[in-house]
Amino acid sequence: MSGRFFRSVSDSESESSSEEELSDIESGDEQQQQTTNLKKKKAAGSDDSSDEDSDDESIDDSDEESGDEQGRKEDGAKKPMSRFMKGAADDDSDSEEEVKKVIKSAKDKRVDEMDAVVKTIENAQRIDDWVTISKEFDALNRLCDRQRNVSEPIPVSFYKAISQLEDFLNSSISKEKDAKKKMKAPNAKAMNGMKQKLKKTLKDNEESVKKFREDPEAFEAQANAAAAPAVEDAALKVKKARATATAAEGEEDDDSFQTVGRGGRTETFTAEGMFKSLATIMEARGKKSTDRNEQIRKLEELAKVADTPYKKIRVLLALVAARFDYNSSASAYMPVELWESARREVNQLIQILSADRSYVVKEETDDYDDEVDRQPNQNGEGAVVAVRGSIISFIDRLDDEFTKSLQHIDPHTTEYVERLSDEKKLYETIVLGQLYFESAEQRDALSRSTIRRLEHVYSKQDVIIQALEATLGEEISKQESKSFPSPSRVAQADGPTALVRSLCVYLYKNPGVSAERPRTRAMLCHIYHHALHADYHTARDMFLMSHLQDTVQMADAATQILYNRVVVQIGVCAFRVGLIRESQAALQEIFGSGRVKELLAQGVQKQSQYSTLTPEQEKHDRQRQLPFHMHINLELLECIYLVCSMLLEVPNMAFAGNDPELRKKVISRHFRRMLDYTDRQVFAGPPENTRDHIMQASKALQNGDWKACTELISEIKIWKLMPGSEKVLAMLAKKVQEEGLRTYLFSYASYYESVSIAHLSATFDLDESRVRSLVSKMIWNEELAASLDPMNGVVVFHRLELTKVQQLSLTLAERANGMLEQNERLLDAKLGEGKDRVGGGGGDRDRDGANQSGARRESRRGGGAGRGRGRGRGRQQFQALGQKV
Repeated sequence: MSGRFFRSVSDSESESSSEEELSDIESGDEQQQQTTNLKKKKAAGSDDSSDEDSDDESIDDSDEESGDEQGRKEDGAKKPMSRFMKGAADDDSDSEEEVKKVIKSAKDKRVDEMDAVVKTIENAQRIDDWVTISKEFDALNRLCDRQRNVSEPIPVSFYKAISQLEDFLNSSISKEKDAKKKMKAPNAKAMNGMKQKLKKTLKDNEESVKKFREDPEAFEAQANAAAAPAVEDAALKVKKARATATAAEGEEDDDSFQTVGRGGRTETFTAEGMFKSLATIMEARGKKSTDRNEQIRKLEELAKVADTPYKKIRVLLALVAARFDYNSSASAYMPVELWESARREVNQLIQILSADRSYVVKEETDDYDDEVDRQPNQNGEGAVVAVRGSIISFIDRLDDEFTKSLQHIDPHTTEYVERLSDEKKLYETIVLGQLYFESAEQRDALSRSTIRRLEHVYSKQDVIIQALEATLGEEISKQESKSFPSPSRVAQADGPTALVRSLCVYLYKNPGVSAERPRTRAMLCHIYHHALHADYHTARDMFLMSHLQDTVQMADAATQILYNRVVVQIGVCAFRVGLIRESQAALQEIFGSGRVKELLAQGVQKQSQYSTLTPEQEKHDRQRQLPFHMHINLELLECIYLVCSMLLEVPNMAFAGNDPELRKKVISRHFRRMLDYTDRQVFAGPPENTRDHIMQASKALQNGDWKACTELISEIKIWKLMPGSEKVLAMLAKKVQEEGLRTYLFSYASYYESVSIAHLSATFDLDESRVRSLVSKMIWNEELAASLDPMNGVVVFHRLELTKVQQLSLTLAERANGMLEQNERLLDAKLGEGKDRVGGGGGDRDRDGANQSGARRESRRGGGAGRGRGRGRGRQQFQALGQKV
């Protein structure tokens, strides 16, 4: 079929078409009237296709009437008109006017959604599809709950649907009982499930369903009458809003801020309409389509026009919350710029509240009107106006986001150092909040801010604490309460130690269950601070008196991590003051578990095919990791632990000799495994790392070469990280000489009948008095079968060869004694007497003197430092901390 643009056009045709176009232009009104009539006929659904064809043909050009007749169809279908031809624009505009958009409110949309679900249930009833009925019924209940949440009435269609559904369910059950062919299993299961669902729903809406059944028409009329005033109020509000917007567009107000929002609409922020704007912004908070940047920008503009303290407080509370909402992911940290802005706004909020005591921010307040500017002693308000909010939650969030950012930044870059420098700003905000909470007598918030301040200073050296305190402004220093020493008073008293003590003492005095966790953490921080300053005996006494080792298993993960850090720091402190056995006992459980990084929150467990750690647990473990600047050097810890184990295990192995029973008494299995691995090596090269130095030093000490042992230990470079490393190395040299003497006596006592004290003194470079003291102690502990001859200055050895029967008797006695002690401990634990009886039954017999040989054997084995279970914790592991030195 040839188109209208492709047919040949003669001069006569073109002339006639021009004339027709001219006539059409002159009679445009008549042609427009014909087009309108044609559309009316189409809209009315006229079946007279011949009339439509004739009307359509009358609009067309005369040239098309004389064109190709094959181009016309007998069915009378109309050809589409080109948009470039005359009349096309009019058709488009008419069609746009003809299609009208229906704009519904959110309330009407919710009602329509419920009606659609009800219609689906009715359709499913016609085909006995109980699976669909059950599914849609659940959806209907959810929509009904949504109506209640938004305080809107339940549509009548809901009560009608559940009433009809009850009747249909009863009839279906009766038919199913009489039917020979039962319905399919999924359908029957769904119908049985609907019994309970429908029963519960009818019970919850019993009164409304009863009224509907009595008179459905009256019930529906009553519901419509109740909804009518709400619709009228909504329409009135819309009209007022439109009138206000029209008036605002026609006026120019220099005092207001105007900006263009979405859709080109003008936004106006004024002090008078601030509460309405604030309510609109807060309603959009948390929605998926909300632009958080736009929210923050609007709140910033509102903060500029706020002219009263109450308005400033309201806007700042919303603005800080909006900044924290910017990052919805729990794994990512808050951008530094937003964090800094939020910190400044929290400071501003605290300063406003501190300057004007007639306003206070509390988490729990009475209900009040959000759209009224509340003034003290006006409109029923009291002398102090309480605003709903929480400043301490903002401070906690600032601290958490700061920690999270340090966790995600590479610690070996300058970015980490720059971020860490913001700690002094955060510390200033925490102190500012602490002072405000104290003056406002908000005890819970004061306790939380105090523990936050304590956690920023407890693990730092005095120089860093003094630098943090020096950054506080003069105004804060003047405001600081007597309960919390100011930087000047701290310097005059006992330095940062007095500050830590004052913070901890306040938390100790807080009563109540809610203060239990801060009190526990304050005790651990206080102990850590003492251990960090090498005050071992104070830290040990506080630790043992707190009895935290009995209850720490029930604490949260963060407190358990802090507990492990405290135990490790006590072990380091004991090593620094020369208490080798106590240090090894404190570090034993942490290193014995093989999970040092995980227990100290300085790394996560490596995943393997046998790992039972779920991705969710691994995610939580990563979130609990400590920032890098708070880490305890693990290489230094391992060095301390291995050196302590060397000084204890080498004499113990020499004492055991070839006795298989004594060789089973192992002090450090970790050290024994490493030493056995070293012994199996065919070739031992020069030491390359810390472990190699300690293993070769252990071999030298076994051979009695204490000088080589001291030299190898002093060559370890990690000692430079320990405060007072020179004193520590001097102490270690002394300990190596003493343990070398003990090892020499254990190893070669069988080859001597007597040995001169002067010879031992010269060999190990010790004073004769010290040699005499060590030998006397070994004899008293029955570690050495010898006696001292003070007249001749010699040690006389007594060799006593035990028969096989005697050896077996001693072994049997030790095993029986161990079994008895174990049974008594189990019995005490079962009867609940373990806490009252120290040491169990075995300890009572030792005190009565009935088993002195067992006590001496226990001391010969190196004390009663047993090993517990669990994440580096246990009551027995700290018994060595309380021994006499």
